[in-house]
Amino acid sequence: MKARKRVVAIAVATAVALLLGGCASADNAAEAGSDSTKPYIAMISKGFQHQFWQAVKSGAETRAAELGVRVTFEGPASETEVDSQLQMLQAAIDKKPDAIAYAALDPKACIPLMDAAKAANIPVVEFDAGCDSDVPVSISKTDSLAAGALAADNMARLLGDKGEVGIVGHSQINSTGVERRDGFVKQIEAKYPNITIVDIQYGDGDHLKSADIAKAMIAAHPDLKGLYGTNEGSAVGIVNAVGELGLAPGDLKIIGFDSGQAQMDAIKSGLMSGAITQNPIGIGEQSVQAAFDAIQGKTPEKIIDTGFFWYDSSNMTDANIAAVLYK
Repeated sequence: MKARKRVVAIAVATAVALLLGGCASADNAAEAGSDSTKPYIAMISKGFQHQFWQAVKSGAETRAAELGVRVTFEGPASETEVDSQLQMLQAAIDKKPDAIAYAALDPKACIPLMDAAKAANIPVVEFDAGCDSDVPVSISKTDSLAAGALAADNMARLLGDKGEVGIVGHSQINSTGVERRDGFVKQIEAKYPNITIVDIQYGDGDHLKSADIAKAMIAAHPDLKGLYGTNEGSAVGIVNAVGELGLAPGDLKIIGFDSGQAQMDAIKSGLMSGAITQNPIGIGEQSVQAAFDAIQGKTPEKIIDTGFFWYDSSNMTDANIAAVLYK
């Protein structure tokens, strides 16, 4: 019922959303209005503030140019702004695009709007994280459970299979946050009995909140040996906390998720041991391709796995790794 009440409020706020446009780039509006003969795909992401989403946008625009379609890409200022994202989705439906690509912040709150898109005969594909609805025909994403397990394997290797670790997560709601956490936890529990996860807290992907959480964990657990941040903001927050506390590189094993200049710099300096990178450009490309296929009446693959990789100072310049790192 809460989600349905929220949608009523969104309908009232649609005009405001159209005026404000969230954090969509200014050229989105111009692009949406250009060459109306081309198929139009409206993309709604989970955020705009992390380099990850800029890389997704880049991939989407590249594939759109190849296919001859128009794409707009927008998202809320922060990955906690569920209402703002839903307003963007409602506004996109009202524009009657040829297809919508959507990355859900809240898998439940989006359900009524998925039904609205279906009623309007607008095909929906998803990327990164899904809505708990059978309306979307495809999702392009990372296998986050497997990626979390890979992070756990590398943490165990760095700790010599023993010690206390903590997790700074970015969400308890959307699937990426849940699966990256659960993949890590389940792998530790299944394979590394001498490693104890002493705390799991959530900083909403905000580097300031995540830094405060990391500092509190370090203070509360003097024997802490490692910290795992489940997205770009979480990982950067941990790195900032370690820097503020004056800990020497390597005193605490830090594993991150995603890329971005701050994490890459931290790995080069030794403050961060390594991270899991996704393929955000590939996510953007595959999302547009799936939307285009749906517009053409084709059935895209239900789940498009875009891959993930471990990177550290030893392989950051390897061609296959460098290709999926983004600044």
